[in-house]
Amino acid sequence: MGIIIGVVNQKGGVGKTTTAVNIAAGLGALGKKVLIIDFDPQGNSTTGFGIKKKTLDMTTYEVVTGKCRPQDAIIETRYKNISIMPASSKLSEAEPQLTNMEQKHLQMRKAVLQIRDSYDVVIIDTLPSLGILAVNALVACDTIIIPMVCEHFAREGLAQLMYTIKSVKQKSNRSLTIMGIVFTMVDKRLTSGAEIKNDIKGAFDKKSVFKTEIPRNVKISEAQSHGEPVLNYDKGSKGSEAYMKLSKEILARCREMEKLNGTKN
Repeated sequence: MGIIIGVVNQKGGVGKTTTAVNIAAGLGALGKKVLIIDFDPQGNSTTGFGIKKKTLDMTTYEVVTGKCRPQDAIIETRYKNISIMPASSKLSEAEPQLTNMEQKHLQMRKAVLQIRDSYDVVIIDTLPSLGILAVNALVACDTIIIPMVCEHFAREGLAQLMYTIKSVKQKSNRSLTIMGIVFTMVDKRLTSGAEIKNDIKGAFDKKSVFKTEIPRNVKISEAQSHGEPVLNYDKGSKGSEAYMKLSKEILARCREMEKLNGTKN
């Protein structure tokens, strides 16, 4: 049974999709069968794997609105062990449609439960919001990863996200956990960033923050523009090395979850 990981932050520009794409690539390279679900109308995870949105017939929009089976929207990428349920701008139309549905927050969970046994890990790249689609993603997840930049406004946004997670746990997904916060776009020359990191580490238990940090690295941006994970675009870059290290750390935490839940991945 695949572990379902959401990559979540309602604040844009924190490296959320970059993290989702590259940990999918990293886990695939480590031999795990991975499905990435692009649940953002911007469709950046889709283009991050070199897929042209104009060619798509079925996407997460059709899945979450019940217009197709989840397995029918999944396509294999050209990267080893990685499949994707792609997204397009049409997904933005789903939010008002879900508003009028019964069990409006459970639609993605019902879809994911149909396919999770076919994968070792399912990664959901969520949209930067806290609306119905974002809550659907949280309800579908077993655990979440929170990418975060070391800036003041990002710290404020984290408090709001924690409130939403607490609400989802109470109402819809009692087993939801936080796998960890990962600092992205880290520039160690900035003292203000170090202060914010220390504040966050002090507010959470030690295990709630990943040891691996993702540096600012031009190769990460270049890889995105070429429609590739940085691990494939430039394996020797600092960005690639950091995401592979993070992927190994995530895999270790997945194994810990399996032991606690009595399952084997």
